[in-house]
Amino acid sequence: MKSSLILTLIALFSSCLVSALPFDDESVCPGGETEILSETYIGKDHNVKMTTLSCSTKVHASNTLSARQTAPLNVCGANCNTNCFIPAGGGPDPNECHIIADALLYDSQNVGALFTIPTGNSTSNPVVMQYRSCKTFFINQDAQNLEYCRTDWSSLIDWLAFNCQATQNAHGGNCVAVDQRWFVQVQTS
Repeated sequence: MKSSLILTLIALFSSCLVSALPFDDESVCPGGETEILSETYIGKDHNVKMTTLSCSTKVHASNTLSARQTAPLNVCGANCNTNCFIPAGGGPDPNECHIIADALLYDSQNVGALFTIPTGNSTSNPVVMQYRSCKTFFINQDAQNLEYCRTDWSSLIDWLAFNCQATQNAHGGNCVAVDQRWFVQVQTS
């Protein structure tokens, strides 16, 4: 009886510890501290977790200032270069990534086609989506806010998940904007 109580307490403590640190992940916030700004579930079935993070980084002061109230730069349809992460093994299930892609399409029709990713000047505020083994995120590396299409992100998720998997000697991948302003990544959660 006493040992089962101890095992139950250990399991409870372990699950609390894991859920308290959902994004301690260098691939999303390299070299900085992560703070969750918002967290919700999206899609028709509300089964895809969408989290907006603040990644504080150690950045040297810039000599240039940018206007605070400028309209976001629309990068819908912008070209990006794809990269698959090699070697094979440990990648997300492409079918689980497709659930995220579908949730983005659903939100595009029911919430709006566009979303804004805040500037990545001194802190980066990535949007992270996760369903089971699949995690995807959008990072703005520009000095101004960017606006992107949910349908474009959905297409990138499907392309990366199905073309950068173990059968292609990969375990996820990313698509980096030709001008380096942003990138979308798909990987194991």
